[in-house]
Amino acid sequence: MPNDLYPRRPAYEKAGSSARAGSAFNDGGFRRPPGRGPVIDQDGREIPEDLQRGGFRRFRFDFNHSSANPFGEITHEQRLARLDAIAKLLDVAFVLPGTNIRYGVDGIIRLIPVVGDLIASAFSLWLVREARALGAPWHVTARMLANVALEGTVGMVPVAGDAFDVMFRANMRNMRILRRWMDRQPR
Repeated sequence: MPNDLYPRRPAYEKAGSSARAGSAFNDGGFRRPPGRGPVIDQDGREIPEDLQRGGFRRFRFDFNHSSANPFGEITHEQRLARLDAIAKLLDVAFVLPGTNIRYGVDGIIRLIPVVGDLIASAFSLWLVREARALGAPWHVTARMLANVALEGTVGMVPVAGDAFDVMFRANMRNMRILRRWMDRQPR
């Protein structure tokens, strides 16, 4: 491949230094700008130079001390109540009409063949992670993980796994384990 197909000189160099001295880029009409142009925000206003130098690193959202953060400064009891409500939503939120069988969002999501099992297991693992954040020791989280693993693996079986998921209720079991451990802790 010849070198003249890919010239090394940019097209905006001064006339006389390029082989194509008469082109539009070289007659002085287009010149390389000395630097970056003004920075414009989404409303069309120019951002001042002093804000550009430090970047936007000085501007941060602080959700930790705000009422907008649902995960901010809450007590252990409030966090435990929130986890309990999520476990009930996942496992026993609805009743099958005409029966006494309760099921939750977890059972509905797991009806989707493989992806549903993965998503529902991720929700269950989030509960285990929150239990660990509450200070649950390794033996409590190990039992909780065993429940999630059992529900996840048996749940992969097409029809029987879905029935097992509805009856096993791993999230409710995990909350019972966590609540029992929390009740034994000194206040």
